[in-house]
Amino acid sequence: MAKTVREPRQVRSIEKKNRIIRAGYELFSDIGYHNANTALIAKRAGVSTGIVYGYFRDKKDILREVTAIYMDKITQPVFELFSELTSPADAAASIPAVVDIVLKAHKENSGIHEALHSLTHTDPDINAAFIKLEDDITLKIAARLTELGVLNEDANEKVHFAMDILQSFAHEYVYDHHEYIDYDRLKFLVIRTLTALMGIPHGKPTE
Repeated sequence: MAKTVREPRQVRSIEKKNRIIRAGYELFSDIGYHNANTALIAKRAGVSTGIVYGYFRDKKDILREVTAIYMDKITQPVFELFSELTSPADAAASIPAVVDIVLKAHKENSGIHEALHSLTHTDPDINAAFIKLEDDITLKIAARLTELGVLNEDANEKVHFAMDILQSFAHEYVYDHHEYIDYDRLKFLVIRTLTALMGIPHGKPTE
């Protein structure tokens, strides 16, 4: 029979559960998912191991909560930006801001990003969560850009390709650090490529 866990209702209990999730987020970021365990998470959260198992069935339960928080962190700033756009000119001007948002998200969450992405090869649930994330971002942004009149055809394909470009650039910028790359120039080229991909004739990025 599956283990029963309780859903906290009191403020102190909710705070304890949130501390456990934060501790999991930090530990998975620092040492990876497989090197962390519930005892380490409990210690980081300042609670007993028994408290952890009162709110979570196992470490995988904590991972699900951590994954949801990570995905919210990286999507909300982008969704908020696109929700505020009112014209094609706004969309053109927003491209450098989108690049900066993606870079910031990768910098601030680099540890958990690597930890979660490494699990996509072995954990079907995490892999499915990332696929769903890509689907949500693609469909929401494509619909918004279509609504604004920026994209009239191949909207899903263009946005998905733009996501691939941004992801590749962010990984290069944050993790790879090739000495022969001028990263300011590369950023300029990424912005120019995204502008052309979206078919925006104005909003040329400046160097």
